[in-house]
Amino acid sequence: MQITQIPSSLVTPLSQFLSDPETVLRQGGTSAVTVFHHNQPYFHVLTPEGWTHHFRADDEPAEPVTPSARNKNTEKIEQNNFQFLSHLLVKAETHRSQRGEVSRDSVNILKNRLTAHVLPFFSNHAPSMTTETVLESFVEYLCEKKFSTTTVSQYLVIVRKLLKLAVRQKLLHELPQIPKVQILHRPRSMLSVAEYKTMVTTAHRLTRQKLIAPKVKRTGPTAGKFWIAQKHLTLMPDMAWAIRFMVNSFIRPGDLRQLKHKHIQICRGEHLYLKLNAPETKRHDATMVSLRPAVHVYEKLLQSAQLQGFGNPDDYVFLPAEQDREYALSVLGFWFKWVMREAGLNTEDTWARPRTLYCLRHTAIMFRLLYGQGIDMLTLARNARTSIQVIERFYASSLNGEMNVGILQSRRNNNQQRKRDQVI
Repeated sequence: MQITQIPSSLVTPLSQFLSDPETVLRQGGTSAVTVFHHNQPYFHVLTPEGWTHHFRADDEPAEPVTPSARNKNTEKIEQNNFQFLSHLLVKAETHRSQRGEVSRDSVNILKNRLTAHVLPFFSNHAPSMTTETVLESFVEYLCEKKFSTTTVSQYLVIVRKLLKLAVRQKLLHELPQIPKVQILHRPRSMLSVAEYKTMVTTAHRLTRQKLIAPKVKRTGPTAGKFWIAQKHLTLMPDMAWAIRFMVNSFIRPGDLRQLKHKHIQICRGEHLYLKLNAPETKRHDATMVSLRPAVHVYEKLLQSAQLQGFGNPDDYVFLPAEQDREYALSVLGFWFKWVMREAGLNTEDTWARPRTLYCLRHTAIMFRLLYGQGIDMLTLARNARTSIQVIERFYASSLNGEMNVGILQSRRNNNQQRKRDQVI
């Protein structure tokens, strides 16, 4: 009997074939399945039904595969990997960013997550053979990395997009069941008024004393790879200014990183404040208004920058000499932890939530909820470039009655109440 080439539309790693051959053959149907080992075709496998389909009962072979069909099969095998699908996904999301549907930061986050964990995990899995069991293993892999449920859910969104592309490319017949992850919302930590004052005082003291930061990574597996440059092991005035600026402007660390002098306008009139037109983040581009103390902080920053030859409209406000803004933000985060330890404050709150630079934004919003007179949630949300729902879920969720016991126990003025009754 003359053997002809049988079309192969599915590929799978040898490890997956050996672990569950029945599922592999079932998904292959009447087509041959190419089993790969060390990134090379190892052998082909065909079910009895597939053999019957391709060969006549009189042992005469079916019609041979044409060169064009052979090329299509080869192309399909080459496309049956997550690296190819990730390229398509990044390209599609980049086009969406260019149309203004998503931000450039979202595309960058997508690229980072693909490189960090998605592609490394799925490198030995063909999209055509991705099952619910494989996806559950991916969830376990992410949980072992100590990711929050929110982060795990975001990774699954990326994998779902990749598998939808696999269906569109006819590598998958249908989308497998995506595991459901119950998201547990963890509000960010905040500082009390006393802790905030201690942080500012400690930052100013460390700047004056010109102390060298302890290399907290001097021991362990990262020894010799300390990532902060020598010039930034001495605290600069930017840290104390950043703490005060964030608490008095509601700004995110990501906005702080990209903030330039052209984005800031000092407004003097009945009220003294800064008008911030920072670049769009998280699909929000509304103008933000600061509290009065932020004006004094900014004036100090501008004066210091001008002495260093900066302060032009296109210069950055914080650490203007650093053009690598990711590194600049990392320096501020490192300084924040250093100041917190020197101030004798815990780097985690009583609920084991880490205190990072982002907790200053939480502190700003909570201070307004606690001490602002007549502040309404909508105004606060719009000014902080967020929504009422996010404030209630992530910020005000840690608000309790004892924090505002004075308001709860307050009583109306009888004269004012009589006047209201007369108007009504």
